[in-house]
Amino acid sequence: MEQWIEGTVVEKRHWSNGLYSLRFQAPVEPFRAGQFTRLALEIDGERVARPYSFVNPPHDSLLEVYFNEVLEGPLSPRLAALQPGDNLWVTARPNGFFTLDQIPDSENLWMIATGTALGVYLSILRTEKTWQRFRRLLLVHNVRTREQLSYNEEITVLQATYGDHFHYLPITSREESAGRLRGRILATLEDGRLEQQAGLKLTADNSHVMLCGNMGMIREVSEALESRGMRKHRKKEPGHFTTEKYH
Repeated sequence: MEQWIEGTVVEKRHWSNGLYSLRFQAPVEPFRAGQFTRLALEIDGERVARPYSFVNPPHDSLLEVYFNEVLEGPLSPRLAALQPGDNLWVTARPNGFFTLDQIPDSENLWMIATGTALGVYLSILRTEKTWQRFRRLLLVHNVRTREQLSYNEEITVLQATYGDHFHYLPITSREESAGRLRGRILATLEDGRLEQQAGLKLTADNSHVMLCGNMGMIREVSEALESRGMRKHRKKEPGHFTTEKYH
C-alpha cells in the first residue's frame, strides 16, 4: 500500500499554453535521478493520483515536476490551478527503473524525449556522475512549436558548463525555427539530419539510447534502432536502448 505524505507548493511556473511546472516541499524518501513520484488531490471525496517524473536532481531540497494540462482530465487542471502555499499529496517512496545504474556502459548517451518527458532527463543531467560516465551526452527534444521548448535557461547553463561534452538537439514538428530541426524524431533519424546536426553517428558500437515520451515515438524509434542492429536493454540481456512510458 502506498504511503502518502503532504507536500506544500512553493512555486508554480506557466511555461506556455498548457505547460506547467510545480516546485514543492515534501519529506519523500531519497530517490535516484530518473525515478518518478505520484501526486494526488482530493476530488469529490476521492484521492485522484497520477505519476510524474522528478525534474530536480536528488540533492535538491525542492521537488519539481513538469506536466501538460489535459483539460478534460480529472487531475492536471487542478494541479495547474494550485498556488504557492497550497497543499497536495505525494507518495513517500519514489518508483521507476529509468535510471543510469540500470544502463550499461557506452561511449555516448542519447536522451530522446517528446513533450514533458524532457523533465526526467533534466534530473539526470543535473547529477555529476552522469558527466563522469559518458564522453558525449546528447539531449533530443521534440515538440510541436518552439514556445513548447521549456527550461531554456537550465539547458543554456549546461551548454556553457560542459561545452562539447553536451549537445542539445531541439526539434519542432509544426514550424520552422532557425537552428532547429523540423519534423518528427523518426524522420530526422531516418534521413540522417539528426546525426548530421549532432556531428555523431548513432551506432550500437558507440551509443546507448534512452527513449521517453509518447508511445508512438517510442515504438517507431525502437523499430528504427532495431533496424540498425540495436536491441532493447534488459537486465538479463544487455542492449543498446532503454524505454520508459511517460505519463
